[in-house]
Amino acid sequence: MSAISPTAVPSFRSRIGRDARSGYYAAPQRFRLHLSLSCPSCLEIAVTHTLLGLDGTLPVTLLPSLPDAPDGGYLALRPLYEASSHLYPGLAAAPVLSDNWTGTIVSTHTPDILRDLTWRFGGHGPDLHPRGAEKAIDSVGRLCEQGIAASAQSAGQFDGDPAARATGLAALLRALDALERRLASREHVLGGEPTLADVKVWVTLVQLDTVHRHHLDAAAVHRITEHPRVWAYARRLAAHPAFGSHLDLDGIARRHHAHCRGAEAAGAAVQIVDWMAYVPREQPASARQPS
Repeated sequence: MSAISPTAVPSFRSRIGRDARSGYYAAPQRFRLHLSLSCPSCLEIAVTHTLLGLDGTLPVTLLPSLPDAPDGGYLALRPLYEASSHLYPGLAAAPVLSDNWTGTIVSTHTPDILRDLTWRFGGHGPDLHPRGAEKAIDSVGRLCEQGIAASAQSAGQFDGDPAARATGLAALLRALDALERRLASREHVLGGEPTLADVKVWVTLVQLDTVHRHHLDAAAVHRITEHPRVWAYARRLAAHPAFGSHLDLDGIARRHHAHCRGAEAAGAAVQIVDWMAYVPREQPASARQPS
């Protein structure tokens, strides 16, 4: 499994305001996103950016699937980090929202970036973060991060305590059960229209099938597949151009193998979704890079 690092305080957390009085304010071509599609957080931002129709307003620079600096950061991002913080000592990591006018970083904090995309840039897509839905979106986010991702990590720790693995699998299945119930009566996680909660759930399911599954036994994976509404929902979203067009399956695999700390298990042979069926023939630039 990938090593779990302690939650780090984001390096930069400025926000986009309503107008010039706020310092950073939305203007066409002023800001730029720097994303690596093999990174789950970057994938969330890329999907959201496309759903909102921001191609003409907020350009995106795609980075290699794996960091290319000796310290584990991105060489292309180092000038931005150093311009934003003198002698910046940390990794030049993605995602980054930068300001073209000042040549500095606005934010590296994914939740803030997602909220600012939906609230400040006025795209032509759906309202992905409706006012009043904050608690519901945050609740789904916790379900994904704790109930699915962290539980899958625990369930796949084959060098750990068997009881802890069983507890992790049970928690993972409960989280999937909760999603299955939600999707029994609605098209999307929070209702009839897509929100950031759907983006989070979909990216989490992609990671569950393309990364975590490789460290689970076959019986566990078969139990995970016993949530037909969840996986039908994942396939339906993958068929939407805003979702499937950003899948960098080769990059995800290489990122996983670069950071993996655990042995592969029998679940690696039990694919849940044929994600390749949803990848466009013309891969994103980052997926074609040999890094």
